[in-house]
Formats: sequence, structure tokens, C-alpha cells
Amino acid sequence: MYSYGYMDWTYIFVIIGAVISMAASAHVNGTFSKYSQIRSRRGLSGAEVAQMILRRNMITDVTVHHVGGNLTDHFDPKRKLVNLSDSVYGSTSVAAIGVAAHECGHVIQHHIGYSPIAIRSALVPAANLGSMLGIPICVLGAVIGGLGSMWVSVGLLVFSLSVLFHIVTLPVEFDASRRALIQIEENGMLDSEEIKMAKAVLYAAALTYVASATASIMQLLRLTMIFGGNRRRD
Repeated sequence: MYSYGYMDWTYIFVIIGAVISMAASAHVNGTFSKYSQIRSRRGLSGAEVAQMILRRNMITDVTVHHVGGNLTDHFDPKRKLVNLSDSVYGSTSVAAIGVAAHECGHVIQHHIGYSPIAIRSALVPAANLGSMLGIPICVLGAVIGGLGSMWVSVGLLVFSLSVLFHIVTLPVEFDASRRALIQIEENGMLDSEEIKMAKAVLYAAALTYVASATASIMQLLRLTMIFGGNRRRD
């Protein structure tokens, strides 16, 4: 049996996941901060870049919206809004242009029916359920029915849905960045040197999703070792 207090060595998986996530977050913040100080030569703002990409892809039902915060940028497909943060909306920096174009990459994905983003959207409710209830179900199942309880298996399955969401998110985010760089280059929004800078920002941002996926896989591995491993021995 694994111990459940401070002696539980499987916490190493949680620690590894947390360290990876913090490192990725620090990297993206540092990279964005660095390139947010470099004004693009053409002088387009994040909002102007987003509007230009939407217009040139003949997407007329999506609007660009200003939201508060830093790096709170996202595309809301239900409300048809490209939400750009304080550090992106009015900024003419290379970093802002890269982030704005990335969010428009998601718009294009929805517009053309890119299947991975449809799968990710469908997984959102299940992923939220898995992240909130997966572990509690495992614990309660083990307490009430023992490690061999059917509810332990249900808990692991439910938590796996949140892991699946993180995995499916990876190709979606990398593809959005790929589309963003294509739009930036084809529309002459940045020159060749600036594109390399924007690519560095988008690559750093992508690493945060890789880190999140890794952390969730580590947590699932830990739960499987605690509950699944003990169930096989009992």
C-alpha cells in the first residue's frame, strides 16, 4: 500500500508537473516582455492586425474586442469575439502582433471547420467535470468501497477526460500559431527579422500548453499508481 500523507512518494509527479508549468509560464512571460518592447516597423497595432486578418479571410461575423489584463487574449467562438488584452490591443509591438494573429488563427480554424478544434470544444464540459470530480470520486470510491471499487475506475476515467482535453489542445494551438505566421508573412505585417521574434513569442506560448498536458499526464500517472496499482495487489 502507498501511504497517503507526507510519505507518499508519488507526490514527485505533482512536483515535476508544477515545476514544468512554472518554468513554461516564466519563459512565456519573459519572452513576451522582451519582444513587447520592440515596436514593429510597419506600426500596426494588435487590433489592426486582427481586423486585417479577419477582413482578408472574408470573416465578417467576428469582431475584435478589448479586454483587461495581461495575456488574457482569447477567441470566444460563442460570442464571436477576438478578445485582446491591454498589452496587445493597442500595442504596436512584435509580441502583440504575434499574439493577435494567433487568436485569429483560432478564428480561421472555426471558419474552415478544422476538426481538432471542434473536438476540443466538444470536450470542454467533460474536461471541466474531470478536473473537478475525477480525484474526489477516486478518493470517495476508495473510502467507501475499497481500492477495488468500481467508483475508483470511474474516477480515473473521469479524470482522464481532462487529460485528453490537454492533449487535443496541443495540435490546435500549434496549428493556430502556424496559421498566424502565414497570415503575418503573406500580408506583410512584419519583416523577416520581426517574424523570427513573433515566432519566438508563439513558441514560448505553445510550451505552456505542452507543460499543462505534461502536468495532467503526471497527475493521471500518480492516480493510477495509487489507486490502480493497489487495486491489482488487493
